[in-house]
Amino acid sequence: MTGRPSASRRTIIRGAALTPVAGLGLAACGPGGGAGPSAPTAPVDLGAESAIPKGGAKLYRDHNVVVSKDASGALKAFSSICTHAGCAINKLQGTTLVCPCHGSEFDATTGEVVRSPATQPLAELPVHAKGGKVVAGPGA
Repeated sequence: MTGRPSASRRTIIRGAALTPVAGLGLAACGPGGGAGPSAPTAPVDLGAESAIPKGGAKLYRDHNVVVSKDASGALKAFSSICTHAGCAINKLQGTTLVCPCHGSEFDATTGEVVRSPATQPLAELPVHAKGGKVVAGPGA
């Protein structure tokens, strides 16, 4: 024996359990954590305009875009990348986007923050409907 105390089984298990979680948290939160998700850099075809309800919104997770339609049928689109830490928002409740990383919430019809920690609104994207199809992103 060397006279120094050995780590308990509990200490080793606790350390092993926390290590992967800490590593995932850094990678998932955008800036400084790797490439991270991004909003479209070119126009993307999002499919049928009829999939977006009047007065509602639809989240397109694969493209990091949310599109809303007001009562008159006018469309608005926003990046669904959280402005707090760069996480991809993956949950839409009615017209409220909820970020999985730190709980920020955004209004999908305006892009405005409705719950912190985010303080900046979502980036608005050009959007239009052509032939019943929705196209969003730069150059749309």
